[in-house]
Amino acid sequence: MDDGTAVVEFTGARGGVAPLTWGQSSIWRLTTWRADGDSYFNMPWTLPVYGRRDLDTVLGALRRLLERHETLRTNFRRSPGGMVQHVTREGRLTVRVVDGGHARPLTAARELAAGLAAAAFDYEAELPVRCAVVTIGGRPRAVAFGLSHLAADGGALGLLAADWRDLLSGNEPPEPTWQPMDQAAFEREGPGAVRGERAVRYWQAVLEKAPAFMFDYPRHPAGEPRFIRILMRSVALGAAADTLAARWSVSTASVLTTASAVLLSTLTGHRRIAMQLIGANRHDPRIGALVGPAAQDGIFMLELPGGTLAEATRIGHRQALTAYRHAHYEPLGLMAMREEVGRRRGGPIDLSAYFNDTRGGGDWPDLPALDQPGDPAAIAALTGRTTFAPAGSWDHVDATTVQFIIGPARETCELHLLADTAYLPRTTVHTLLRGMETLLVRAVAEDVPLDAVAALCGITPVDRPPGWERSQPDPAGEASEASGPARAGGDRAHGETAEASGPVVAEAVGG
Repeated sequence: MDDGTAVVEFTGARGGVAPLTWGQSSIWRLTTWRADGDSYFNMPWTLPVYGRRDLDTVLGALRRLLERHETLRTNFRRSPGGMVQHVTREGRLTVRVVDGGHARPLTAARELAAGLAAAAFDYEAELPVRCAVVTIGGRPRAVAFGLSHLAADGGALGLLAADWRDLLSGNEPPEPTWQPMDQAAFEREGPGAVRGERAVRYWQAVLEKAPAFMFDYPRHPAGEPRFIRILMRSVALGAAADTLAARWSVSTASVLTTASAVLLSTLTGHRRIAMQLIGANRHDPRIGALVGPAAQDGIFMLELPGGTLAEATRIGHRQALTAYRHAHYEPLGLMAMREEVGRRRGGPIDLSAYFNDTRGGGDWPDLPALDQPGDPAAIAALTGRTTFAPAGSWDHVDATTVQFIIGPARETCELHLLADTAYLPRTTVHTLLRGMETLLVRAVAEDVPLDAVAALCGITPVDRPPGWERSQPDPAGEASEASGPARAGGDRAHGETAEASGPVVAEAVGG
């Protein structure tokens, strides 16, 4: 039950108005495709209260977070020149104070956070953060947040969490030197703008060769709801990916990205697979320290004419790194280029397959240790511990036919598969999940030829009836036979949120 509320008054170093950053603009464009009042892009988040702190100390730490980070006190407003970020220098945040009773503090905080994130933000009038303090026995034990994705992404949450620990202990971290208004200025001219133009040119080169529509086969009867997400938790998959990454001198993200592309190639029959990789864009030290959304999509294409999984993964690793390097660009400029390429190719290019690695460090630090690391038999034995569970379902998800998502768990590989059941029925989703584990576990024991993947993983390639022409979904999502030239897939962009309890797990790590 609520004990009441407290008011946190803040005064930051500056306020002001600036254009949106490219990261903000990418999220804003997606929010406009949702219905009014939709909370799809809100993030529930929790933090523990370290040590024996009183309420005033906790509220003081919250005040300093707001003062230090302009993104937490930013409104988003329309202007004659487009959307702008409006940083409020002074203001107040009302904080709920909630007695958690006999519940575990973080359990109570997670429940509160889900509620705080459940309602849409009024971006023009409301700060992009809501907050509640959980008390147990009168002492603050955890803090719950509802955050707009316009304010933060996964990288930003990590920075806020580090600040939180310092502020609670009475240590004042160095003042941030790079805020979203600074980033927006950097992107508009000079090296930042040049980097964005280079990224658009790279995307264009890839789109000129990408499949028009990878899922160019007759639809299945869609499920209700149409979009599902299934979670596989597999220690074996994590151990196999770790072993193969070390053996092949690549990252575990590249092992999993390439395996995803191989599975899609096996299913669809396309030897050229295009996927969007959600990149964190935090390799630049300035952006690495930025509290605000920076993630954007990179474009990854892998040609698989033959060979083995090892060969494909080494190529995939290079392609993924290149994709992540070119994942920072002005979104409207990229959209215009995509439309132009679509006109030249006879229709928009569909990019509805995604890979998203949400791990903070790109590994699983708490995987169980094996007596003999990399032992094929020991890793294969771990498959008996693999579990599957439903992880959500929706009537509509923007621009996603399939999305492979690596969850943030430290002790096991969490592989989520989000799919449009009109193209990937539930049984196919399970087959692909188990197939990922089977493929990588077998690859620990032997180098797997790509032409053996279908039989190994139990994948039945899609059947295109005689006379079937490649087609795109119509606006209602219906695929149809085309009597004229093949048409490309619909030009849609993805929808995602940054919390595992939300519709789609999405915060990016990037290559």
